[in-house]
Amino acid sequence: MKTLVSAAALLAASFAALPASAANLVLYTSQPNEDAQATVDGFMAANPDIKVDWVRDGTPKIMAKLQAEIAAGNPVADVLLIADTVTLERLKQDGKLLAYASPEAGNYDASLYDKDGYYYSTKLITTGIVYNTAAAMKPARWQDLTKPEAKGLATMPSPLTSGAALIHTQTLAAVDGLGWDYYKALAENGVTAAGGNGAVLKAVASGEKAYGMVVDYMPIREKAKGAPVAFVFPAEGVSAVTEPVGILASSKNAEAARKFVDYVLSVEGQEGFVKLGYIPARNGIAMPEGFPARETIRVLPLDAATALKNADADLKTFSGSFGSN
Repeated sequence: MKTLVSAAALLAASFAALPASAANLVLYTSQPNEDAQATVDGFMAANPDIKVDWVRDGTPKIMAKLQAEIAAGNPVADVLLIADTVTLERLKQDGKLLAYASPEAGNYDASLYDKDGYYYSTKLITTGIVYNTAAAMKPARWQDLTKPEAKGLATMPSPLTSGAALIHTQTLAAVDGLGWDYYKALAENGVTAAGGNGAVLKAVASGEKAYGMVVDYMPIREKAKGAPVAFVFPAEGVSAVTEPVGILASSKNAEAARKFVDYVLSVEGQEGFVKLGYIPARNGIAMPEGFPARETIRVLPLDAATALKNADADLKTFSGSFGSN
């Protein structure tokens, strides 16, 4: 199996197609490298007649690569497994996705997949609060980051550079009692916004910052390894990106792509994500180690079509408080 994983390899291949003989199925994904490999290995074990090539990078770079290929008339990917439904909603509206009614859909809440079958959520990656265990305050709510105890001590990923951070921002901005006034209060309390989730975790784990907004699995994994961090699912609720899967309308391997969709939505596929430390999207699957019971986590709603429509205006509003860096 030929696997493209590094950023260098991705950039080198940006405008070139994979060899026609390289694979039966080409996956573009934003999963971390080890997780992408585990997902592909599980799928191929369940479907030994299908080989998979995969390209991994952050969702913005994956989308830039895909859009360049589409513009050149030669899209390579068959199936996408990337961060958020807003990105796939854009592709749906542009007519770039293939509808598929997966038989696994009945095991999912209707809010977790496109009603027309263009994309399906595969997991819940929520954003909450990470704090250094040496911090004086143990936060329990989003509002705690606006308290004097947190002044100048908190950080978060920027929605200008992180798709998950944009969805998080749009989600909280729509919550009564939070909204854009909350983000103004964060800025006034010295909260910094830059980079992605990894930088936030590093800052909090090192003690550079005491508090941060971050995706759940990162601090939960690092805590298990002994890092001085703890993670909180705030009482007001959490945002979630759901790493949806969708098939490109241009796929030359649509039947294999359908099998991939069915696999990641199946019990076996979902249990594989749990082993990697993610909250499963499918009903009836046990939570990963280190997470609280599913019913204790309040996931805040987000309408993908509305979020897509408002993205530019929301980014402008955010920049009004935090600047454009």
